[in-house]
Amino acid sequence: MLSKKMQDAINAQINAELWSAYLYLSMSMDASNKGLKGVANWFRVQFQEEQAHAEILMNYLLSRGAEVKLAPIAEVPLVWASPLAAFEDTLAHEQKVTAMIDSLYRLAAEENDYATSNMLTWFVDEQVEEEENARDLIDQFRMVGDNKLGQYMIDKELAARVYVAPSVLADK
Repeated sequence: MLSKKMQDAINAQINAELWSAYLYLSMSMDASNKGLKGVANWFRVQFQEEQAHAEILMNYLLSRGAEVKLAPIAEVPLVWASPLAAFEDTLAHEQKVTAMIDSLYRLAAEENDYATSNMLTWFVDEQVEEEENARDLIDQFRMVGDNKLGQYMIDKELAARVYVAPSVLADK
């Protein structure tokens, strides 16, 4: 059985994941408005991934007989100065999410909640990937700077990204 403290913490993480999804959807819309179809696609896929993260956590709570409590999602920014600025915000945001996941993992360890620790291991690994992806894109956009051809090539590459459901959800 999950403690009330753990249930509340996971419900807070669900809200954070849904806020993240909303943030990335906003970034996608901003990029679309600026004609950056590839960047928009990358953030649209990120939106889907964040929704999946929330779903994994919701499924976990339900599997443990706990209640999912959806809370209102706070407002997100609507406009970014450039793709670089959006990816810099992405990295900063993912670093905050990593800290939240680490806090959840720490709580599970303190409570000797091995099942939750095991489930959270997937998120720990996912956050390493999320931060690395953001860093790589920041590096690429910094490398090309104001070079429009370079920006075009990155945008074209990002258009190829496709959403793949996490294996954790594929089994459901």
